Amino acid sequence: MTIVDYVQTLSDNPYFGAGFGLFGLGAGAALLRKGAQAGMLLFRRHYMITLEVPCRDKSYQWLLQWITYKGAKRTQHLSVETSFEQRETGHIKTRYDFIPSIGTHFIRYQGNWIRVDRTREQQTLDIQMGIPWETVQLTAFGRNRNIYFSILEEARQMALKEHEGKTIMYTAMGNEWRQFGHPRKRRPIDSVILDNGVADRLLNDCREFINTPAWYSDRGIPYRRGYLLYGPPGCGKSSFITALAGELERGICVLNLSERGLTDDRLNHLLAMAPQQTIILLEDIDAAFTSREETKEVKSAYEGLNRVTFSGLLNCLDGVASTEARILFMTTNYLERLDPALVRPGRVDVKEYIGWCSATQIEQMFLRFYKNNGSKANELAKAFAENVLSQKRNISPAQIQGIFMFYKNNPDDVLRNASRILELT
Repeated sequence: MTIVDYVQTLSDNPYFGAGFGLFGLGAGAALLRKGAQAGMLLFRRHYMITLEVPCRDKSYQWLLQWITYKGAKRTQHLSVETSFEQRETGHIKTRYDFIPSIGTHFIRYQGNWIRVDRTREQQTLDIQMGIPWETVQLTAFGRNRNIYFSILEEARQMALKEHEGKTIMYTAMGNEWRQFGHPRKRRPIDSVILDNGVADRLLNDCREFINTPAWYSDRGIPYRRGYLLYGPPGCGKSSFITALAGELERGICVLNLSERGLTDDRLNHLLAMAPQQTIILLEDIDAAFTSREETKEVKSAYEGLNRVTFSGLLNCLDGVASTEARILFMTTNYLERLDPALVRPGRVDVKEYIGWCSATQIEQMFLRFYKNNGSKANELAKAFAENVLSQKRNISPAQIQGIFMFYKNNPDDVLRNASRILELT
């Protein structure tokens, strides 16, 4: 029997024919499936564009809010973020923000349908934030990536608008800066009353620095500015910096050099990675380091507070690896305790004394506190200042404000009872 006859015999067998047919159908289906997968892969690679945003990226929260308010308003799968806002009336308002939950959502933007996949890895944690690792992936038809630039910029502008008129505080968390608390309403700079000309000098110097980066670049000077405010406690150093940040429309990065676990490398990293448009604030710098010229007995009180070395701090402020485009403020109550190397020009460019109240300062505080008393207020303000300074020459703005708080709406009473209150302070 020839091979042809043998094949013919098998083809006439119904069992063999059925099996061969099933095999052919299976093979054909497998080929079609592979072809479809390969075709979809090629289509996604050449005719679709995907953007992945991890939770560690700064735009992650912006994007979630944008998806909530601009895109997936009709989605039925939500998760909630609860926050609290303090109104001007003093009442606390509870705010619920519904954002798209884990899963797949579809939104329409500029005539394009975009698929949104929000995923969460239960087995993987973000070490810095201590939460499960999350990503948001956007997929759209076409090859134009500008659609994602538009989305991210719109999300950023929406976040900026939400914080408009507010000052954001940042604190160091691990190796990154984290927003601390809720954004605060900007404090008017004229609400912090310093001695004549002090506030204007500092504000004008900051504005000149911000507006002249090319001047520094042309002369090869590092583009950074350091300020030291010194003087007795309660005289308005921190309050003025807060108001100054609001006037300059900047946030504040508060860094505690006495924090346990802070090292030279971490300090350098934090200063280099500080958020844009912020002021870096080192409060009570004297509590972290003392002058190398002091005696060993005085120094012993500060030993072992942290692992930041004095040379490490100096290098961070004015070393080869120190960052530029930076405004840094330091405060201290004891200027004499600071090492001369720390406050030399280049590290501290402007030193300003914020001291006890002068007569003019007390009068201005009185007039601001009791605004609606007409021409009589000027006489009362002058009499109040003379009364206070005749009894106590060294008095801080915090103490003056404390006196006003006893009589919020009656300037006559505060004038009559100032002597009694001063005896208690």
